[in-house]
Amino acid sequence: MTRRRALAALSSLAGLVTPGWAIRAAYAAPEPGEVESRGLSIFGDFSEPPDFRSFAYVNVDAPKGGTLTVQPTVNSNGAFDSFNPFILRGNPAAGAAMIYDSLMVESLDERDVAYGLVAEKVRISADRLTYTFFLRKEARFHDGSPLTAHDAAFSLNIIKTEGSPVYSQLLLDLESAVAVADDILVVKLAPTRSRKLPLIVAGMPIFSKAYYTAHKFNESSLEPPLGSSGYKIGKFEAGRYISLVRVADYWGKDLPVNVGQGNFDVVRYEYYGDLNVAFEAFKSGAISVHEEFVSANWAKGYDFPAVRDGRIKRELIPDHNMSGMQGWHFNTRRAKFKDPRIREALGYAFDFEWSNQNLFYGAYKRTTSYFENSDLKAEGPPSAEELALLEPFRDRLPREVFGEPFRPPVSDGSGQDRNLLRKATELLLAAGCTRKNGVMLLPDGEPLEFEFLEHQQSLEKLILPFIKNLKLIGVNASLRFVDSAQWKRRLDDYDFDVMSIRFIVVYTPGDDLRAFIGSKAATTPGSQNYAGVADPVVDALIEKAAAANSRAELRTVIHALDRVLIAGRYWIPHYYMGAFRVAYWDAFGRPERAPRFDPGIGSTWWWDEEKAKKIHFVGR
Repeated sequence: MTRRRALAALSSLAGLVTPGWAIRAAYAAPEPGEVESRGLSIFGDFSEPPDFRSFAYVNVDAPKGGTLTVQPTVNSNGAFDSFNPFILRGNPAAGAAMIYDSLMVESLDERDVAYGLVAEKVRISADRLTYTFFLRKEARFHDGSPLTAHDAAFSLNIIKTEGSPVYSQLLLDLESAVAVADDILVVKLAPTRSRKLPLIVAGMPIFSKAYYTAHKFNESSLEPPLGSSGYKIGKFEAGRYISLVRVADYWGKDLPVNVGQGNFDVVRYEYYGDLNVAFEAFKSGAISVHEEFVSANWAKGYDFPAVRDGRIKRELIPDHNMSGMQGWHFNTRRAKFKDPRIREALGYAFDFEWSNQNLFYGAYKRTTSYFENSDLKAEGPPSAEELALLEPFRDRLPREVFGEPFRPPVSDGSGQDRNLLRKATELLLAAGCTRKNGVMLLPDGEPLEFEFLEHQQSLEKLILPFIKNLKLIGVNASLRFVDSAQWKRRLDDYDFDVMSIRFIVVYTPGDDLRAFIGSKAATTPGSQNYAGVADPVVDALIEKAAAANSRAELRTVIHALDRVLIAGRYWIPHYYMGAFRVAYWDAFGRPERAPRFDPGIGSTWWWDEEKAKKIHFVGR
């Protein structure tokens, strides 16, 4: 029996509360098999050294001051009525989560790695199911009251029991969170937990237990709650704006994870009911930084005086985030889509090059992998390590899996590439289809026809030319738009032929892939395996990904998985950007480089008074 268990048993038998000094003595040193760390990492890798003074992407001498005014990226066309973004009720204000600290915080240069914030260190049990966080005694809420392990335990438990499903579902395998002392939090996880759960726990907001003893947690309210971070809620007007004000005496301002960040005195979110009105506000200077999401605007919408004379700058900031699985997904539960040759043939009728040039002004790159824009993307012939994973399944896999991965065809950009349409016809005929009176018939004699199911009108301009090309090869396709409720119901019931959707894949995928491409999910109504992928080889590789013990091992497994999925022709992939499109008034200073996974605007930029005076920009 360990000294901690002995102490707990003795206290239980005696009916006593263990004194703090005894608890701290019991936790003074690791037990056999325990590992103590300054942070959390899925595979134990940290880019920053133990004695780092700041993240590598910040300017440690960045001045404080000024105002950053931006438009919310969500809820931009509606009012807000709540400052609690962690519950289901209400419409939360933009930036409301900024007021809370967490046990640990991720670097914007790394994924699945967190460094100590409120927690100075963490001790991990040998079975990696118990995490003991040691909190900094100097941590404080904005009213000066101590932030303790009791607050952290309260926060995790109330999010799990009363939080929005977006958050509570993440904590399903959190078995307990208990404060054994003011500065010691013990978290226990279920054996079935995902390998990212410790990072999720460490990144959850810490609320004041005292505040929510006097206030209801699961209730929308516009009373600014008590926070603890470098910002607190300042002036606001529901439906118009909210200001986050820098806390000058913030307790954690000198910690390495905060140095050079949080430089603006005020971060203000302006609400507009129309995107065009918001853009006009940016042009007038009411908004100081604008991230552009519309290719046509980026190409044609910036020919106005402030851009021409250099007062407004435009820049593509590299984005190293995985782009996600965006594309048209076939419902392979339908008999017409059972043959991968038919699915591949239909993809030849989509002219990406024409669409990119004529609809998106050449802004995008073609997606070719399920793990695009990451080191998990399969490229070239498989390595020896990949072959070792794939070889046992050789008799179940297409030959191409053991060579170069398939890439979507590149057209001549005409919008109607005859060579590709001829190739599509050849594939269909090879799959047993026949063409009669201009109509492509399936092997069973039924016409090859299908419906695109959509709920975003913006995709119509992309789909209609595709439908026109399909008609040229005898395939009759149609487009149906439905409202959000019908969209969800039909997807949940797999009541569609083809639909477009984007999956966001985590940086370190594992058992979470079961929901997207696992065989069990394929027959579970409401799952996200919309394509109906049901392949024992895919299932086996998912399990190997979940069991990977290093990034290198995971990379090998996902490369092999990517090859199998690509060969399955389950989708017609769309496109991705690979950069953040940012326009800004030239009144800001920036570090030499942006973080890898974020443009760093609110976190690392700063107000430059001399630049602002030079262009007569006062901000808001």
